[in-house]
Amino acid sequence: MELGRALLLALAFVAVASLPALIALLFCADEIIDRVASGYAEWRARRRERRVIARLDRAVEADALTRDIDLSEFDREDRRPLEQLATDLRRLGGQRLGGTGRPMVWHSAVLQAYDDRLRLACRALDITEHLSELDGVDQEIERVRVEGLLHAAGLTLP
Repeated sequence: MELGRALLLALAFVAVASLPALIALLFCADEIIDRVASGYAEWRARRRERRVIARLDRAVEADALTRDIDLSEFDREDRRPLEQLATDLRRLGGQRLGGTGRPMVWHSAVLQAYDDRLRLACRALDITEHLSELDGVDQEIERVRVEGLLHAAGLTLP
């Protein structure tokens, strides 16, 4: 009988101690259910996306399209990322156009750096350029032509 009362007292203590947790669970049940449901929906969407991509790969035979492309060209140490080249071109283009009151040596250095970045961007996007072969007005016309081609390729310049 004594053991039964001790067990009953322990159960009553556990029930009273867990009462705040049960109340919190009742108040937060809708949020918990919502999180579980949205997690399941996200998992299903990711799974569906992976299946669609796998079907497209099989339909297009993506491996056959990229089999002849040498991807090691993109992993070279001296190759700068295209985003960084675009940032450099925007910065240097702004300095080239708005550098009034600076010495002539500064202008020529900025123009040389700008042309170097144009050449690197053209090489990265496989665009033919002749900036190093020309000078004077012909070089300026070639610079405008290259800027137009880079812009058409999706590289926004000032």
